[in-house]
Parts: sequence; structure tokens; C-alpha cells
Amino acid sequence: MNAPIPPEQQEQQQRAERQAQIVKGLQACLPSHALLWHKEDTTPFECDGLTAYRERPLVVALPETLAQVQAVLRTCYALDVPVVARGAGTGLSGGAMPHRLGVTLSLAKFNQIIKIDPLSRTAVVQCGVRNLAISEAAAAHGLYYAPDPSSQIACTIGGNVAENSGGVHCLKYGLTLHNVLKIKGFTMDGEAIEFGSDALDAAGFDLMSIVIGSEGMLAVTTEVTVKLIPKPLLARCIMASFDDIRKAGDAVAAVIAAGIIPAGLEMMDKPMTAAVEDYVHAGYDLSAAAILLCESDGTPEEVEEEIGRMSEVLRQFGATAIAVSQDEAERLRFWSGRKNAFPASGRISPDYMCMDSTIPRKRVADILLAIQEMEKKYQLRCANVFHAGDGNLHPLILFDANDPDQLHRCELFGADILETSVAMGGTVTGEHGVGVEKLNSMCVQFSGEENEQMFGVKRAFDPKGLLNPGKVIPTLQRCAEYGRMLVRGGKIKHPDLPRF
Repeated sequence: MNAPIPPEQQEQQQRAERQAQIVKGLQACLPSHALLWHKEDTTPFECDGLTAYRERPLVVALPETLAQVQAVLRTCYALDVPVVARGAGTGLSGGAMPHRLGVTLSLAKFNQIIKIDPLSRTAVVQCGVRNLAISEAAAAHGLYYAPDPSSQIACTIGGNVAENSGGVHCLKYGLTLHNVLKIKGFTMDGEAIEFGSDALDAAGFDLMSIVIGSEGMLAVTTEVTVKLIPKPLLARCIMASFDDIRKAGDAVAAVIAAGIIPAGLEMMDKPMTAAVEDYVHAGYDLSAAAILLCESDGTPEEVEEEIGRMSEVLRQFGATAIAVSQDEAERLRFWSGRKNAFPASGRISPDYMCMDSTIPRKRVADILLAIQEMEKKYQLRCANVFHAGDGNLHPLILFDANDPDQLHRCELFGADILETSVAMGGTVTGEHGVGVEKLNSMCVQFSGEENEQMFGVKRAFDPKGLLNPGKVIPTLQRCAEYGRMLVRGGKIKHPDLPRF
């Protein structure tokens, strides 16, 4: 009598059979060098910028033409194979983490700028073009692309579309959504699809607003038409120091209340300024409890007037020191610290998890003080840097992923920040997306009925549910299990929030 096959061995055998089936199907539409399935080749794709969670895909496809992208999707659709589209892998919520029984569709080779039109102030680019490369190419025409996430040197425009990325200048110039005219791509079954228009508006429903920020769950983006804007004649940056976090938070709200919309309005607390100053020597005030970076751009006359108004408000609300950049080199130095906050944090901790909630501007100080109490509760450090002007937080929880207990406490810490943000009138995400990181927190913010409505949108685009499955929208079962876990642990902090 044959001994029963252990479950682990059965699973490995099923996985190998499935992999062989997928490889055979994709070999018909991709050259051999564009198809990876051996462990040593697929391991580099096992996570994105959220390294705490990893999964190897069965196969990685690296198409080089639109026809190949379409063929890969049609093949996977016919075989009922999940597909996860991937750009540069800089995402911070696990949105590009592979499906363990699926194909990772790498679009890295679609990196051409197709056209820059200085008259219409637009650029047509492939999805794998780096964010910063658009501005570099447009600079000869005195133009640039406004959204500037901190990872802009590496992140791609396709990924920006998936996450609706912002950046330090999103307060004045908007997110990806506000700077894109048209998107081309394919649905899961390989149908070519287009959203938006070359004109200022498109006929019918505004489906582009649904696709931008949909985290690769509705369609695969291959080409984007973006808006370009003229480079300002002058830009200057204020660095304001505060001896109290609440004063700094109140100053943020006061600047906006005064009718001023800075080009950028960023905040860093003392732990973060210490980390970045040691890394890039930006000239930050290390004695301050918090610093604000407030930028003005425009004509010299506009900048002078706005810098004066902002400085007056900042002093009125308790700034202990104000420094204004005197030239472009100093302005860039001020911003270098903010732009390097994440790598600087990597120098002081083995790992970090970057949260991404959004709260009303008037609650900035409240959430930072709450995070300080959470540091004591979870016995983990947290450095804070965020887009203060629009209330988009980026707390970086520092931990060691090699210690399972630290990872668990980090997850609880992050969930606590998100739930507290929702209780303060905010949301669980601003620009990094939900991915796998915030699935449980989506149960906190949205009811089961609301999540089902979001699934309805996905089914309209992807009836089989094969594009990036298991991300963004939690199932009723998951929310019910999360709710039971909170009840058992006595961890429900805000009983007035929606509950599963």
C-alpha cells in the first residue's frame, strides 16, 4: 500500500504542474529571454518596496512589444492565471507583490518617451518611463512634470498611475490624477482600452478617475499622456523651526487658512531631522521639535510677497527660527533632506514600515502626539515625515524583520495609526495605496456593503478577478475574521467606526 503524499509535497507538485502549463502557454508568444521561471530568476521579483511580505511568482514575463503584452494577457486569461503588473517595484504597500500561483508581468522594457509637444504642453510616454525622466526630457522646452514622489528618480509613470502618486509639490499642483490626460492599456482578456482624451474632457463617464489609483486591479497601463507645466521663474524655500509639535501643526493649518497655497508644505519631527541631517547634511535645526519646509514659486514679485506672508504666519504661530533659501543650491539642499527621508531611515534601522494615512490638517498635532504614545505602547521607534499641507502622513515605524515579535508589533502599531487617523476624520491611505499592507484597515474604514460596491467595479472590468487579486479590497470573510480578532484581543479603540 502506497504511503499518503504529505500535503506540502502535494502542493509543490501541483505548483510545478501549474508552472509547466503556464510556461508552455507563454513560450508561444514570448522569446526565451523574456520568460523567467527558475527560482534564482524569479526571486528578485518577490516583493516591492514593502519588504516585510514576500512571495515568488510562478513565472515572470518581460514583454517587449504591445502585441506581446496582449498575447500574455490573453494566454493567462484562457488559463485562468492571475496576473500582477509590475513597474520599478518602488511601491510601499505591497501592491506589486506577486501571486504565488500567478504571472508577474514586468513592463520595465516599455521605457520610451514617445513625444513631447511644447505647444500643447503634453508628453506621451510609455508606462516604464521614470517619473524624473519626463521632466529631464521636457526641460529643453522650459517645461516639467509636476508630481514628484520621493522615489521619482526610479519610480515609473505606470506605477504612479496605479497608486495616484503625489509628492512634495502635490499641494499646489495636484496628484497624478490632476496631471494626466489619457491612458492606454489592456484589460485582463487582452482587449485594448483607452481612458481620457487629448482634449480637456472626454465623453461619457470619467473612467480615468477610477483607473488612476486602482492599483493594477482594473487594467494594465501601457501608455500615458501627461500634462506639462512651465518651470517657474523663481522658487524659494522657508525652513521654519518649532520647539513644540502642536505649534508646528497649528502653523500648517494657519498657512492654508490665510489663503496661501504653497508649492510645497512639508513637516518632519525631531527623530527624522536627526536621521536625514546625519545622511545628507541639509542644514536642519537639530534642536527643533519639528521643522516645516514651505516653498513658494512663481515670478520674483509673487515669491517675495508670498514668502513674506508665510514668514509672518509662521512667526505668529511660534516659529523659533526661520531660514529662507538665498539661491537655488540652498533651496535644493533644504529639500534634499526631505527627499532622502526614506533612505536615511534605512541607515538607522534594519527595516521600516512606512504608513500612509491622511488626516484633516487641523489634527496634525493630535496624530503626532498619539503616535508618540504608541511608541511607548508597542516599544518601537517611529520617525515622522509627511505632506503637511494636505495632511498625508508618512510615519516610518522602525523594526527588525528578523524578529517575528517586532514585525507583529510593527503591524499592530501601523494598524493603530490608521484606525486613529480614520477616527480623526481621515483615511487609511493618501498616495501609497492599500496593496496588502492596509487590507485589514480597509475593514475599519468601510462597511461590508461599501467593499462589495468596490468589488462590483472590479468585476465590471475583470469578471474573472485575475488582475492583482487579493489586494486593495478586503472580502467579507477577511473583515469578519479581523473583527473577531480585535474583539478577542480587546483592541477595538473606536467603537463608532464602521464594523464589518
